[in-house]
Amino acid sequence: MSRPGSGRISRMRVLLVTPPMVQPNTPYPATAYLTGFLRQHATRLGVDVRQADASLELFLRVFSRAGLTRAIEKLEARGAAPDTSGIPDSVAHLLGESERFLATIDPVVRHLQGRDPSLALRIVGRDWLPEGSRFALLDEHLAGDHDEPLAWAFGSLGLADRAKHLATLYLDDIADAIRDGIDPSFGLSRYAGHLVESEPSFAPLAGALEAPPTLIDTLLDEVTDELAEGHRPDLVGFTVPFPGNVYGAFRMARRIKQAFPEAITVLGGGYVNTELRQLAEPRVFDYFDYVTLDDGEQPLLLLLERIATCKRDASAPCLRTFLRRNGEIVYKHDAGQVDVPLAEIGTPTYDGLPLDRYVSMIEMLNPMHRLWSDGRWNKLTVAHGCYWKKCSFCDVTLDYIGRYDPLAADALVDRIETLVDETGQTGFHFVDEAAPPAALQALAKRLLDRGVVISWWGNVRFEEAFGSELTDLLARSGCVAVSGGLEVASDRLLALMEKGVTVEQVARVTRAFTEAGIMVHAYLMYGFPSQTEQDTVDALERVRQLFEAGCLQSAYWHRFVATAHSPVALNPSRFGITLNPQSTRTFARNVVPFTDPTGTDHDGLGQGLTHALYNYMHGLGLAEDVRAWFDSNVPPATVPTDLIQRALDASLTRPQ
Repeated sequence: MSRPGSGRISRMRVLLVTPPMVQPNTPYPATAYLTGFLRQHATRLGVDVRQADASLELFLRVFSRAGLTRAIEKLEARGAAPDTSGIPDSVAHLLGESERFLATIDPVVRHLQGRDPSLALRIVGRDWLPEGSRFALLDEHLAGDHDEPLAWAFGSLGLADRAKHLATLYLDDIADAIRDGIDPSFGLSRYAGHLVESEPSFAPLAGALEAPPTLIDTLLDEVTDELAEGHRPDLVGFTVPFPGNVYGAFRMARRIKQAFPEAITVLGGGYVNTELRQLAEPRVFDYFDYVTLDDGEQPLLLLLERIATCKRDASAPCLRTFLRRNGEIVYKHDAGQVDVPLAEIGTPTYDGLPLDRYVSMIEMLNPMHRLWSDGRWNKLTVAHGCYWKKCSFCDVTLDYIGRYDPLAADALVDRIETLVDETGQTGFHFVDEAAPPAALQALAKRLLDRGVVISWWGNVRFEEAFGSELTDLLARSGCVAVSGGLEVASDRLLALMEKGVTVEQVARVTRAFTEAGIMVHAYLMYGFPSQTEQDTVDALERVRQLFEAGCLQSAYWHRFVATAHSPVALNPSRFGITLNPQSTRTFARNVVPFTDPTGTDHDGLGQGLTHALYNYMHGLGLAEDVRAWFDSNVPPATVPTDLIQRALDASLTRPQ
């Protein structure tokens, strides 16, 4: 393997990796962006840049006949058997139906990859797959007035979607058994995230890495060995967007260094950007040579220049990069080094990723909610950062929010056409923090003018600008769905968090989207400072009315947390809260505990909010008094039951 010598080295091999686990339906976009950018400089630097999705590889290794055989053998070796009392139901089901699971797992995965569509006929018959606890909800709660539990959701023509949902439940049953009987940290889209979520000490992660390997660990080691041997990389960059990727990244980095001690490893991504900005744990650098913050293009480019020209000394420039020198952590952020503008980053590329092997799943029947896990989407950005950047719960002080950098519409359409040519697929997910209305308008016009046919969705703010004229234009350009923040659904609290919208405004805007045929998902929040139990009940009533009026098709409740880089944590007195003293932190820091004098039991309300929303997304329970969803004696809603409808009716009389 080539290494730095007295001058420029020959074709330094760079491998960019997404570690497990992320959703298996589509590649996480970080490596695609970085690969596309670095290949622009490949000739000058003498580098060969490749990418790999270890998350997908581990998923496919676990959910295969070979992987499932090893799981069953592991469970049986521990003395678990179908007739053994005290073992988890999920494990008993897997062992009791082991022959059926082994016979069906490979065909089911092929079907979810779109390689065997005719198998849907077998799956929907409900007698081929071994059905466990995940299927119980279909028969117990969702049947309604239909004899067939899924008829209300898919109708008589939704055979393919029906099969995909049943196959997803089947995989969930297997994942439950693996979690309950083999590795408690395992999940379909996350892996050991609890070890690192705002964890002040590196000890829990270190302990897990040094513990005897589970079967999942062993499978990941095998994936890592194959990647290392196949690519023989000089530098490996790991992107960790979520806590559920961190353990996998550390395990893979250690394994690669064992095989190739001179290989350079780099850690970056969304988790690092928010949790490790005050990194003070030297042991991290037993696994990684460098840790970079925020956008990775320029930091990685500088590192490659530093390595390619053998300037691995203190004078070589770096941008937002941690390293260890003489046993001490050093943060290098050299003056004059700036990020690459969005226009110069170039088009992401999926070259090297097995696009035909991604697994499309339907985890929830709601047609809008399923977009996150069903289908493969090309990922692009309309603008870097947020044009609003005022919301008090948001990390507005960090680069990924604070540095706003839009891309011209024609340049964006050029990238769209390039990706369609490369992938053969026309579905796009714009992964902006909040795509600006003016930029979306310009994009829609250019798509139509240039005759580019795509389907797309993305995140927006529910601005007044999204009236019927603009939403109709977006729909004609291919927009199928949007998501946006309604948050606390309370005008008092929306003003306190400087959201810049009102509930009435959200109702009008979401109605405009839905009337244009565009599905709407709302991000919701509870537990914001000063939020009372009455505020929460009233918020749920407003949400109920928005679903009833057809303004929303999907939503999700998030429990508010104060993050270290948000206005709430930086100025707590303004929000009437007191930050709790923090223990000494050498590792992660993001969530900041606080005391709210209102004393509301938000955790006690969370289950009722989630239960209500799950039913609303399936068209159920919309006539129920919102108090019915809570176990405790919550107060009645003070919101008029026709509040949203009155707001919508009033908007009809206003000039557009």
